[in-house]
Amino acid sequence: QVQLVESGGGLVQPGGSLRLSCAASGPINSIKTMGWYRSAPGNQRELVADITSGGLANYADSVKGRFTISRDNTKNTVYLQMNSLEPEDTAVYFCNAYIDSGLLMAPYWGQGTRVTVSA
Repeated sequence: QVQLVESGGGLVQPGGSLRLSCAASGPINSIKTMGWYRSAPGNQRELVADITSGGLANYADSVKGRFTISRDNTKNTVYLQMNSLEPEDTAVYFCNAYIDSGLLMAPYWGQGTRVTVSA
């Protein structure tokens, strides 16, 4: 079955950087939009950034100018480069992708990777 596997989370000091990766595997005909969401304690899951198959990116206002989303369509992988990290960025980050598996087009989620920004 289709799977999304994230990596790259961890502990970083304020002002630091992290790069998240998410690779899709399984029966994949095509991948439409890929994106990153995050969920912090007490908050609803929110969109951080997403990117179309053509490379058009969209960002939450809170991360504009600090985060960059990109994708490698040959590897079915999406990345999130996070710079100038702030304590408010602490959350579990989830990868999301709309994938055509040949049977249906559906949204898939990764298991989440934790990002902690703390001194």
